[in-house]
Amino acid sequence: MAGSLHELTDATFGSEVLEAKGVVLVDLWAPWCGPCLRLTPTLEALAGEVTGKARVVKVNVDNCQSTAGSLGVTSIPTVILFKDGKEVTRMVGCQPKDAYLKAIESA
Repeated sequence: MAGSLHELTDATFGSEVLEAKGVVLVDLWAPWCGPCLRLTPTLEALAGEVTGKARVVKVNVDNCQSTAGSLGVTSIPTVILFKDGKEVTRMVGCQPKDAYLKAIESA
């Protein structure tokens, strides 16, 4: 269900996000979550707009319970913006694309 967004695993999260240089927007979601599914097209469109500035990736909390737990995720969708491996912003629930874009631009 992740569409064209790159899906991370517990094994790849560290190297793809925590050790990454630059900006990474992480969508923590689950396939049974209605709001998560509604957010996916927004994030896919955003990913196309921020190419070269940021990466947009997905983490299925059902498959990546270790990652979700280590990030303290208790509600989904949760979108976390990382810069150079550090959390910068956290947004819970669906937000308009402009909110994510503004967060990326200010990072």
